[in-house]
Amino acid sequence: MRGEDYGYGMSGYRFERLKILVVDDNPHMRSLVAAVLQAFGVTQIYEAADGQDALDRLRTTACDLAVVDWVMPGMSGLDLTKAIRNSPTSPNPFIPIIMLTGHTSLDHVEAARDAGATEFLAKPVSAKGLMVRMQAVIEHPRPFVRTEVYFGPCRLRRRDHIYDGPERRAEDPGAQLARA
Repeated sequence: MRGEDYGYGMSGYRFERLKILVVDDNPHMRSLVAAVLQAFGVTQIYEAADGQDALDRLRTTACDLAVVDWVMPGMSGLDLTKAIRNSPTSPNPFIPIIMLTGHTSLDHVEAARDAGATEFLAKPVSAKGLMVRMQAVIEHPRPFVRTEVYFGPCRLRRRDHIYDGPERRAEDPGAQLARA
């Protein structure tokens, strides 16, 4: 079965060229995610059982996307994401990262976002959920932002039209006026 068969609007994509790294300490979960990716047509799937193994794999393979479990012994998925984004020896600080976890409270989502995760996917994993996150990464790539305390995809996902205060982002025309 291919991504087109799911009817999620992905018929224009050819996933067989993607290199995807699946990082999870649970071999059954790695196999499940890999099987879903294979169903989408992905043929180059790499697996890592922990954060250090993932960093080593990223140094030897130019992956296009990482699906990372949060809870792992040693280096957690959150720590791995921070290392990928911020370590001076990071092989690819710009790789899209889909954080995978059973912890779905708002503080967990915010922590993943603040660590530099590109997308967040709750367990149990569904084919549709994974497809939607992959589609978001491909169709709506977010620019990267570097500040003194954060490096990663822009955390602003939508414009809140209710907000009536001054804009603080340098690229916003209103920001210039607010600082004047």
